[in-house]
Amino acid sequence: MIKYITTLIIACTSVSGIAQINVKHIKKDISYLASDKLKGRGTSSAEEKIAATYIASSFKKSGLVPKGNDSYLYNFVFKKNSNPHDTSLVNIPERKGINVIGFLDNSAVNTIVIGAHYDHLGLGYDHNSLDANPEDKIHNGADDNASGTSGVLELAKYFSENNVKENYNFLFICFSGEELGLLGSKKWCDNPTIDLTKINYMINMDMIGRLNDSTKKLLIYGVGTSPTWVPLLEKTNTYFSIKMDSSGIGPSDQTSFYLKDIPVLHFFTGQHSDYHKPTDDVEKINLAGEKKVLEYIVDLINQTNSLPKLTFAKTASPVSTKSKYKVTLGVMPDYTFEGTGMRIDGVTDNKPAFKAGIKTGDIIIELGGQKINNVQDYMKALSGFNKGDKTIVGVKRGNENLSLALEF
Repeated sequence: MIKYITTLIIACTSVSGIAQINVKHIKKDISYLASDKLKGRGTSSAEEKIAATYIASSFKKSGLVPKGNDSYLYNFVFKKNSNPHDTSLVNIPERKGINVIGFLDNSAVNTIVIGAHYDHLGLGYDHNSLDANPEDKIHNGADDNASGTSGVLELAKYFSENNVKENYNFLFICFSGEELGLLGSKKWCDNPTIDLTKINYMINMDMIGRLNDSTKKLLIYGVGTSPTWVPLLEKTNTYFSIKMDSSGIGPSDQTSFYLKDIPVLHFFTGQHSDYHKPTDDVEKINLAGEKKVLEYIVDLINQTNSLPKLTFAKTASPVSTKSKYKVTLGVMPDYTFEGTGMRIDGVTDNKPAFKAGIKTGDIIIELGGQKINNVQDYMKALSGFNKGDKTIVGVKRGNENLSLALEF
């Protein structure tokens, strides 16, 4: 979700010898990543590995230092039941994902993280396509999220070439497994290759390629995660019609960083009819619009260059307008958890889970008398409750099993 600027763009992109955001680079990267050759970049696919190699090569050309666990690559394994109708955990095969990570070392104490997921839906076999008959159809994912990935590559080029004294280092990350539940960002945040306490903030780009030239609408999420964000975003914007959302939790990779108490922003140019369908193709990308989004992010980052490390602030969870559930527990599930139950990655203040005494790291194993083996079991159990209902939630905390009184 996102938004944008123009005044300082002229100052920082028109002077000879200073790096510029390049539309040709953006087009080249999106065209390759969203080509039929890469068959939708499905997580664990051979084509995702080809995409990872392409990204790593770009990072190397930009002079970034490898920060994966295998040069630029950050390999991880996971188990994921991609069939929402099958709640069994039996015989789920182990799969592999690959994040791609490069570091721009400015000899600074703290680091700014710039990220985007590069995986997409592949050939439609993971039950997350919105096409009526998705299987064997290439879901190219030009906007979702070759657009954000190209943004990471272009910003890596920009900051490695800008010849400006930066007071922060930069870590550029392209995540795998986002479409299966923020897997790559979660895995990295749990086992990072730099010190999380030295991260100033994280900027996430997910679907930044379809700016509407008429409305100029840019959505920016996470503005409440630091008191610095709103005044800074308002100060730098002279072009976009910005819609802001305060929550640090949302359906993209910034959530994994927010849950580690890191200020975040998530940029997004809006939903469209090609979302999670085979029709999300490069011909529909607004290249000039994406250039403006990236220039805005550049200006925002430059504005923070003279500021001290940002202060983190907790935010309320977003309110869903389309939820089929009458109640909420107020927790963030750990979608990478491979054991029995549903592990809690975050608890929202003053929600039912918080009032019941549920803590981050707890594993819900029972809700209202129903056994909870996984997230699907939890969602099924939750759907049976109404506001005001009282029940018991069973949690495992370390080696101890607890029964906690819960009121929705």
